[in-house]
Amino acid sequence: MIRVNAYKHRSVSHPLYNNYMTEALQKKLSTLPKEPGVYFHKDAAGEIIYVGKAAVLRNRVRQYFQQSRTRDPKTEALVAEIIDTDWMVVESELEALFLEAEMIRRYMPRFNILLRDDKALSYIRIDYDSDYPTVSTTRRPLDDGARYFGPYFSVAAVRQALKLLRRVFPFATRRVVGQKRANLHYHLGLDPGLEEGRTNLQEYRANLRKLISVIEGKRAGVAKELEKDMKIASKSQNFELAAKLRNQLNSLQSLGKHVIFSDKEFLDISKDHALSELVDLLSLPKFPRRIEGYDISHMQGTNVVASMVVFTNGVSDKSEYRKFKTRKEHNDDFYNMHETISRRLSEKNIKQWGRPSLFLIDGGKGQLDAAIRARHEAGQDDLLFIGLAKREEQIVIKKDLSNVNLNIDVLHKLGGFTTETDDFILVNLPHNTNLVKLLQRIRDESHRFAVTYHSTLKNRQQTASILDEVPGIGPVTRKRLIREFGSTRGVKAASQNELSKIVGSKKAVVLRQYLG
Repeated sequence: MIRVNAYKHRSVSHPLYNNYMTEALQKKLSTLPKEPGVYFHKDAAGEIIYVGKAAVLRNRVRQYFQQSRTRDPKTEALVAEIIDTDWMVVESELEALFLEAEMIRRYMPRFNILLRDDKALSYIRIDYDSDYPTVSTTRRPLDDGARYFGPYFSVAAVRQALKLLRRVFPFATRRVVGQKRANLHYHLGLDPGLEEGRTNLQEYRANLRKLISVIEGKRAGVAKELEKDMKIASKSQNFELAAKLRNQLNSLQSLGKHVIFSDKEFLDISKDHALSELVDLLSLPKFPRRIEGYDISHMQGTNVVASMVVFTNGVSDKSEYRKFKTRKEHNDDFYNMHETISRRLSEKNIKQWGRPSLFLIDGGKGQLDAAIRARHEAGQDDLLFIGLAKREEQIVIKKDLSNVNLNIDVLHKLGGFTTETDDFILVNLPHNTNLVKLLQRIRDESHRFAVTYHSTLKNRQQTASILDEVPGIGPVTRKRLIREFGSTRGVKAASQNELSKIVGSKKAVVLRQYLG
């Protein structure tokens, strides 16, 4: 990323630029590329005050400084504070959509809060393991076994991309109960036609795997695979299949950049402000490609769970998230963190998930110490561990055991200082620094993921404890009741006639008595 510090306001006469422009910024904007990307407006203190996306960076960013452009008062106030602008070039417009969302969530620029309306993020949902897989968009990911991709700010853009991709990789968007004939979308080449067996489930899932690969930014690999399969089919004189694969390949290539929404493959992490500060502050030999964040959630030692969230190249990677249910119920976060890290560093999980570049432990000295003990017991002493204390947002480093070499010059440059105990170094940085915002983002995401899992287990336990007491109501019947009425509260609110349709009249009487 190009970086120029230009703090002195000077007006220029060039008609493209207004009086807020600085000479250094004017020169910098002349180098703007024509590719899609994300841009960062910064004030005189170097703080990011606005993050935006652009299909063509050169055109979009220069618009802010055109004299003829009419602006509302909020945008005018933004432009008045812009002293420097950075940008990141990405491979496609939809990648820019995702990256913009991630950077806004991380840095929380004040002008994004002022200028953007309050809309929820959008995700792509694929229930690949279902017996009737569908592809759709949703505003809220659930822990339902489906695969989620995102988030994205623009629902319309994501839906347009899926509309185009459906022509290449036909998929179902919903399941119609009782439908036995292929719908119109099948005849238009947009649906697999599972109802009539026009495509079997194995072939359909293979097609969805290609779709997922494109969503993950692996379009070139999919194109090579299609080309290889086409040649094999042609040599086998299966010309009908070869023609089908040829058409699919041509359609994929014609989509171009506009529908490649990778969030990792083309992201140059050396351009990330927060990761750059992290590398400089901790004197890391290279950029941390994979950062894992951990948190514990329970209620007085019951339903104890732990979360593992993953940020790849500084961006949340929800497909890599994992959750743990502790083997023993302990009202002791140090014990629970030790067990979690021990399980994470088991030979099986290291082989399956790999080794992260950095562990971020949600908590202070006690939680970090427990995690480092687990690391030592697993024989993985070269892994990097730091903590983030909640109250003061201090970065916690254990002396001699965290493999961290703190750069004091960089610390002072960022406006920070340290305090020390016998065993720990507490790094205090201004809360508006890019690094702190990144660590807070990872910490908050691990907390959210842990609390969500804990709440799910608690609700299941509460539901089971009430209905388990009813004589004659077994597991199958309980599931039917919850499925029919939605929750225990729904069962309680149901009339005796409604209950009788599910469990019979005799059991309905007993059920009503027990539930009051």
